[in-house]
Amino acid sequence: MLARLSIRDIVLIERLDIEFSRGLAVLTGETGAGKSILLDAFALALGGRGDASLVRHGVEQGQVTAVFDVPKSHPAAKILSDNGLDDSCSENSSEMILRRVQFADGRSRAFINDQAISVQTLKAVGSTLVEIHGQHDERALVEAATHRRLLDAFAGLEKEVAALQQLWDLGRAANTVLDAHRANMARAAREADYLRHAADELKTLSPKDGEETALAERRTTMMQGEKISADLREAQEAVGGNHSPVPALSAAVRRLERRAGSSPALVEPAVKAIDAAINALEEADQHLNAALIAADFDPAELERIEERLFALRAAARKYSTPVEGLSALAAKYAADVALIDAGADQLKKLEAAASEADARYGVAAAKLSAARTKSADKLDKAVNAELAPLKLDRAKFMTQLDSDARSPGPQGFDRIEFWVQTNPGTKPGPLMKVASGGELSRFLLALKVVLSDRGSAPTLVFDEIDTGVGGAVADAIGARLARLSGQVQVMAVTHAPQVAARADLHLLISKDALDRGKRVATRVNALAADHRREEIARMLAGAEITAEARAAADRLLKAATA
Repeated sequence: MLARLSIRDIVLIERLDIEFSRGLAVLTGETGAGKSILLDAFALALGGRGDASLVRHGVEQGQVTAVFDVPKSHPAAKILSDNGLDDSCSENSSEMILRRVQFADGRSRAFINDQAISVQTLKAVGSTLVEIHGQHDERALVEAATHRRLLDAFAGLEKEVAALQQLWDLGRAANTVLDAHRANMARAAREADYLRHAADELKTLSPKDGEETALAERRTTMMQGEKISADLREAQEAVGGNHSPVPALSAAVRRLERRAGSSPALVEPAVKAIDAAINALEEADQHLNAALIAADFDPAELERIEERLFALRAAARKYSTPVEGLSALAAKYAADVALIDAGADQLKKLEAAASEADARYGVAAAKLSAARTKSADKLDKAVNAELAPLKLDRAKFMTQLDSDARSPGPQGFDRIEFWVQTNPGTKPGPLMKVASGGELSRFLLALKVVLSDRGSAPTLVFDEIDTGVGGAVADAIGARLARLSGQVQVMAVTHAPQVAARADLHLLISKDALDRGKRVATRVNALAADHRREEIARMLAGAEITAEARAAADRLLKAATA
């Protein structure tokens, strides 16, 4: 529900703040007072097209802010959540603040709860909060794409539609898997002989991940060891062989240790140094022995390594893949061969699964279609019952429902469109194409009254839908707007006193001269009881308000509250 609308420097509006509440709010005023400016500003806050001409002359920017009271469960909150935005000003607040800044150079910026967003996101959120209907409006109900959703809402079929959507998704997934399996089988069948040969060859070769690197490193070590093994043996002989100084050093240490008792200060440092030398020589001997073992190789082993590397690299060239990819390729070919051998059985299982999913969808879609057909008759009767008081007694509303099981979709196989016949004997056709401007507005009002709060935005705006009618018809329009306002918030721009008399909030739009007539500004004032009677009397009488007009205004106000 719209709680507050603030406008700054938009066309002739310098500063405007309007508080709204539930019920029916009407906006009245003389022609040219600025009602269209107000609606253009409101549409701007909802994501409408921006334009530099909207900015008041002489300023750099204009701004419109619309504050809504939005429950957490409302679709607008989900749109914000899907875009990674906070859906409220605070944890305990249900306010959602839509703000649009229009610059004089044509640039425009959009915000929700002071978070910068794209105009597209603002428009998506705005469309869930407000619907604007007018004589030349081509949105909301007049779009055929929304007619299915509205019929489903009227019939209370939203859960059935959601369930059908899930069955559609499951069926699409099952058929996608089936199509992929069929494509793989067809490809495998075309290459069966080659695949079997390649799979057998790679199975015999049995390549391992990382095998080439390990073999190459081993071969390098063996070939380098052959070159340095003589030097290693000579060094090992000097350190730990027959010419090793270790035995002589050990004997010297023992002799010195026997003298250590008489001259420790002289002997102990030397003993420690010789012991360290012996330990270092023994450690060096261990390293040399390990190096000799590593360098020692069997020529036959080297030959086997080179043959294995040659086989791996030859296979890599043959199958146009790196050696490291041979293992994965072998697994793929083996799987393709298995697919050829076992694919028929798997194909039957996938076909059965897809067929079952399609059958479940078909049953649910047929059931939903039957429910829609039944509900369409009820909707037609309810809307047609509203037409006569709206001076559409010769017209007929009908829901055109075409079902084709060969053209299924996520929401079923029904194509739904609202049609009208404006006069007996004329050819019925789509609502938007057949109805004239005034007729269209009244058809939309009848629809909205019947649909009430089902499938509707929480705030509805009707722009001069009473144009061209008066008397009983205008009174019927006012009665239906008032009835509709019991379910949703309704705003109406009107010239009909019969409509204005039924308002819960009456706003007067006027144009005032400023700076001694050098410029004008649009004002909006909420009318108290006396001023409201005067405005309704003006709407009845014109420029000169008579006592008879005031009396008629009193009768309208009294009748509206009866």
